[in-house]
Amino acid sequence: MVTMISQDLPQFSLHARAILGLPIPNITQHGPSASAVILVEGESDNVRFGNLNAALDVPDTQLRLFGKPHVKGKRRMGVAIARGKTIGDARAKARAAAESVDVQL
Repeated sequence: MVTMISQDLPQFSLHARAILGLPIPNITQHGPSASAVILVEGESDNVRFGNLNAALDVPDTQLRLFGKPHVKGKRRMGVAIARGKTIGDARAKARAAAESVDVQL
């Protein structure tokens, strides 16, 4: 997931190109990046996400919500990814974005 923000071509695009025998272009790395999981615990068939504006308020952050229809126990429901000046900065931004997401069961 972190390659989605840290470089030009996401990981899955690289895999698809390799499998299909397509050329792989030069890849530019955009800087220190990190991801943080959005882990949900509980039971619900109607998971909703809120406070997304606050989660995305910090520059160079993105959310990937997986759209899974239900949770029973613990389930990874998304990730926050961020780019920063340092790895520590990127980790802090990703963690803050993930923690800002309000999950309603």
